[in-house]
Order: sequence, then structure tokens, then C-alpha cells
Amino acid sequence: MSMDIESQLSRLGLFDAQVPRYTSYPTAPHFSDAVGAEAFDTWLRAIPAGSAISLYVHVPFCRRLCWFCACRTQGTSSQAPLLRYLEGLKAEIALLKARLAPGVRLSRLHWGGGTPTLLPAGMITDLAGAIFDAVPMGEGAEFSVEIDPNELDSTRLEALRAAGMNRASIGVQDFDPEIQTAIGREQSYEITRDTVEAIRATGVSSLNADILYGLPHQTQARIAESVQKLLSLSPDRVALYGYAHVPWMARRQVMIPSEALPRPEERLALFETARALFTWDGYRSIGIDHFARPEDGLAKAQAEGRLRRNFQGYTDDTAEVLVGLGASSISRFSQGYAQNASATADYLRAMDAGQLATRRGHASSTEDRLRGRIIEALMCDFRVSIKDLVARYGVAPAELAAMFEAVAQAFPGMLEVSSAGLAIPPRARPLTRMIARRFDAYDLSRAGHSSAI
Repeated sequence: MSMDIESQLSRLGLFDAQVPRYTSYPTAPHFSDAVGAEAFDTWLRAIPAGSAISLYVHVPFCRRLCWFCACRTQGTSSQAPLLRYLEGLKAEIALLKARLAPGVRLSRLHWGGGTPTLLPAGMITDLAGAIFDAVPMGEGAEFSVEIDPNELDSTRLEALRAAGMNRASIGVQDFDPEIQTAIGREQSYEITRDTVEAIRATGVSSLNADILYGLPHQTQARIAESVQKLLSLSPDRVALYGYAHVPWMARRQVMIPSEALPRPEERLALFETARALFTWDGYRSIGIDHFARPEDGLAKAQAEGRLRRNFQGYTDDTAEVLVGLGASSISRFSQGYAQNASATADYLRAMDAGQLATRRGHASSTEDRLRGRIIEALMCDFRVSIKDLVARYGVAPAELAAMFEAVAQAFPGMLEVSSAGLAIPPRARPLTRMIARRFDAYDLSRAGHSSAI
């Protein structure tokens, strides 16, 4: 990146801004208790018979808590909490099954956490059986699981494969030992490589990997070495996330030495170094922070204008409904969002009582859907079409043109506005989340967000 462009980005506030990641609109801090179990029940029952849905299952347990992580997780050294939680999930699955119309099928199933591979083989089989009894997999469906190489053995891997897992997702973060120690996540290249080989030996050919930039002690040389090691494993897609240092939200992050964190300008350089290595190796750049092999579904979806964004990042899933199971999980419907109780104990009490665990959410207005689509289009495609928005929402073209022109004036010389719509050229793409923020009608001060870069 040239010094001139970096100077422009600096003047526009990139290195000082705190903005949402926009995996939903509105973002979760704006959910309220105005949406509860009754709305969730109604939305579930309104899913059309024979349609495809996605399902996310949250397993909020880890053997050890990584300091960098801001997810809703808790540590456990025994199986008792896992067994108790599994019974809760099975109860929630039964509640879901009772509300679904005939013939509903899964297009995507994702197990996240926490550490889903903490579940012993028997529990993996039990959970998968309950899910598929309630909602069978559709043709061409994808079943992905987040895998911790430190918490996987042959029996658990065989159970996952037998259950139908056909995509695995491995968190790498960084391979540098000093950085791993600083973030509380020790995971050698060797154990990661052995895990990848074991996964592929079972016939699972699709592999995702996550890597972070902006970590303590990270330099361009160090991230380049980690990326090159990751490339040696040939993942099909990679998420290159910026580490979000939010110790006021995730208290365990106070363990991370803030004085060793790179400055925002250095974060941009780290991202650009990693991006260059991925693209030089033949990966397609997907949205703001993903990369995929040309033959991967994400790359095809981007080329065909089908790329979407949800709570797991970018996806090629076309299902309109995403149902979240487990503590803190969020469901997405055309009508809005519904989130389960965040505390595991609260969630389990609801399951014991045979009740839905919805505690908060948001019912989307027409304006929410319009603005949400603009933000998603910018995050996925770096452009938004006036023709598309008029067809979807019936909004007046002149109103959209005025909205786009106002945003372009806030980023002078950086955006392209035409009769077709608004586009973000490559030089301005580091500003994408800031540009999206200009279409957000909600008050950002209600929550602290992560760095814009």
C-alpha cells in the first residue's frame, strides 16, 4: 500500500475508529427484551414446509480459556457439565422439532463454541442423532465443526465423520511460540499439521482455518512465517480476523500485555502482509477478511453475487433462516433476530421447564431490512445496486441516490457514486466497516466496538 493511500486513510480516521463487524443489522448490543419466547415461537412456526434452514449449535465449554477469546465460554475439567448441557440441547431440539412444518431440511449445520470437540464420541453421536431426527440434512448440505487440535482424538474424529461432518474448521491464530504464550493459546504447527492430515484421511476434504492479525508481539516477519506455515496445510478457505482487544467485555483479555499490541498503522501493515501472501498463493480475496481457493464455495458465491454475511462471517448459504441452539445462540429470520439466554444456568433452567430460552432480540422494520441489505452488500461485494434495492424494498431511486451521495461526501475522493449505485474501489476497502457505519441508524455509543482495522 502506498504512503499516499495510507495517509488518506489516516486523514479519514481509519486508525482511530471503533466500529462494528456487522455480522447482523442491527448489531447485538441493540437487541432488547421486546423480543422473547413468544416471538421466537411464532417465527419458528412460520418457516414454510419443505424449506431449507441453517442450524448453529453453541457448545460453550473449553478445557482451558484462551485469553484472546471474547466468545461466551467457560472452562471445565470434567464431563459432568457436558452431559448436563447435552441434555439441555436435546430438550431444545425437541422444542424445535415440535414447531417445524413438515419437510424442513438443513442446508448448513455448524457446531461452534467454545470447543465442540470437547464432547466425547458418544455425546457427538447422540447430539448428531437428535439433530437429524428433528431436521434431516438436505441434498448437498454442509456439516461443519470447529476443531481444537489439542482436543481431538481418533475416536472423536471418527464419530464426527460418521455423523456426517464434511467441513472442518481449525483455529490457528498464530504459530509463533512467544505470541501463543502471550494470548494463552499454545498449539504447535506439528499438532495442527497432524490434525489436518488426520481429518483429510477420514475423507473430509473441505478445511477452514482462522488466523489473527494485531496480536501482541506480532511483526510483519512473524505473521508472514505463520501464514506460510498455514499455506503449507492448503486450507480451502481462511478467515484473517483482526484481534479485537476489548477487555471491558472479555475480562480474560486483561491477561494480554496491551503494551505489546501493534499500533493501528502496524495492524494495517500486518493485514496487508498476510493478504499479499494469500493472494500470491492463488487464493481469492473474499469480502474484507476471508480468502478462498477458486474452487471453494465462497469464491463461487462471490463470483455469482450470492455471498452472504452472518454470525460466522462470510457464507455461501442461501437459507433465509438460521436457528441458533444453545446458550447465547442467536437465530436470524426475515422477521428479525432472537437470542437465547447467555448464561448456561439460565438456559438450562428454561430447558428443564420445557420452555424456549429466548431472552432478547429485535423485530426488523422495513428500514432495518433496507439498511441491513446495504451494509451486507458493501461488506460482501463492495458495491450496492440501486436497481436491486428498488426491486426488494420499493424505495425511491432518488432517496437512495441522495443517501449514497451523502456518504460519499464523508469520504471525499474515495467512493464511486453513479446512477447504478455506490461502489468502494480497492484503495478504499480498508474503510469498508466505517462506510457501512454511515448507513447504520442506531446509536453506536451503546456498545464499545473493535478497531476499524
